[in-house]
Amino acid sequence: MKTFYFILFIIFTIAIQNLSFAQDEDCCEEDDKYGKEGEISYAEWQQQMDELTARKKGLEENLSNYAKEIENLKANLSQKSDEVQKAENSFYSILGMNKSELEDFNKKFIETEKKILNRTGNPADARKFYFNEIAASKAKCLPDYWSRYVTMKQKLEQWEKDSQIAVKEDKYTVIKGDCLWKIAGKKEIYGNPKYWPKIWEANEDGVISAPNNVPHKITNPNLIYPGQVLKIPKLTDEDLKKLADNTYITKNAKKIKEFESTRKDKKEIKKKKNKVKEIKKVDKTKKKDVKIKK
Repeated sequence: MKTFYFILFIIFTIAIQNLSFAQDEDCCEEDDKYGKEGEISYAEWQQQMDELTARKKGLEENLSNYAKEIENLKANLSQKSDEVQKAENSFYSILGMNKSELEDFNKKFIETEKKILNRTGNPADARKFYFNEIAASKAKCLPDYWSRYVTMKQKLEQWEKDSQIAVKEDKYTVIKGDCLWKIAGKKEIYGNPKYWPKIWEANEDGVISAPNNVPHKITNPNLIYPGQVLKIPKLTDEDLKKLADNTYITKNAKKIKEFESTRKDKKEIKKKKNKVKEIKKVDKTKKKDVKIKK
């Protein structure tokens, strides 16, 4: 039995040795395949190192050159920025405004352009907000605005013409029984008696013509005379807006009251003067009668 186990031990030991030898052979084959076959000589290694060193040196030189170019570009950029700033300052100086004011001009331009092209509101408002301001500004001459400004101006002028009330007559000769209220209400004039103040304003400083011994001005709208040839102006949207304003009407009413008050005062003064004259005449007559009786 012991002999059996001894023989079995020897067989197991031989098998292990054979296995180790086989593994050593495989390892050596791998070394041959990947180790010895992949090795290079010292001369080849040195050549590769020299090539890599040269490439490194070239890249370092390029990097240095690029760094110099970057510094030069930064300097040029700084110089150009200064030139741009000077140009902007000169530009705004010519326009007579700063950057924020130009931005404000642009907003007003766009708003006014839309208002005029779409005929929003009336021409008077369009001029006030903000066409007149735009027209007075040098900024309108800039390429971004000039052609648009010319178009806007033409459209506004046409809008103003279209907004005028058509008047068949530009003058009117006063006849007996006329008053400004009645004249303004005539179909060939305004067709609305409430527009009489416009006729008064147009003739306050002088009518077209008047007969001899007839006033050539309408200082008091309640006093017009046959034969006076009155100016009949056209009405714009601005005029209509003003005529519809209660403040304007009240102002005219106060003015008329002042005229009437002055007129009454003059009449009273005239009456008193006439009374004084009559009294003087009576006194003279009495004195004559007394002399005759004597």
